[in-house]
Amino acid sequence: MSTFLQSFIDPKKNFLARMHMKAISTRLRRYGLRYDDLYDQYYSMDIKEAMNRLPREVVDARNQRLKRAMDLSMKHEYLPKDLQVLLYLPLVLFICLGHVEIDVVRILRMLSDR
Repeated sequence: MSTFLQSFIDPKKNFLARMHMKAISTRLRRYGLRYDDLYDQYYSMDIKEAMNRLPREVVDARNQRLKRAMDLSMKHEYLPKDLQVLLYLPLVLFICLGHVEIDVVRILRMLSDR
């Protein structure tokens, strides 16, 4: 891809791309979704293969988030504000520390329980 096109879609360099990213993350946060949840496994064979390689817990968590989002959408409601803040990581899936992957949502829940 050309450098002009890369700079055009990079949120760090382009104001409009930054505004678009903020709008998308706000909409996802309202329903408790992550950006990765928007990928459709029936659209592309590559995405289907990637979904098959994911651990079962990750796929189950994704399915739960999608079910909750569809339920909220059908009820014309949004996720409560306290859960939006707690679950707000739509653009970040995991933080990797060496070979250990730590689910950020679990850490935030543990911290909020204290």
